[in-house]
Amino acid sequence: VAKDLGLQLPAIHDRGTRVVSEGSTQYFAVHGKTGHLVTAERIDREQLCRLVEKCVLRCELIVEGQM
Repeated sequence: VAKDLGLQLPAIHDRGTRVVSEGSTQYFAVHGKTGHLVTAERIDREQLCRLVEKCVLRCELIVEGQM
C-alpha cells in the first residue's frame, strides 16, 4: 500500500492510514512496519458467502491529509 501510494513507511502512521470494511468486522489492515495490506481477522468464506459463487469483500483505504 505504501509503495502504491508513493508514501514512506513513517507516513503510513503519521497520516492516519486505515482500512475500512463494510460491517462491524474489519478483515484487513495496513501493516505498520512494512506498509503491506494484511488480513486482520480470520476470513471464513463459507460464513460470509454461503450461497454466492463469487465472494467479494469490499474495503476502502483512508489516508488523512493531502496526497
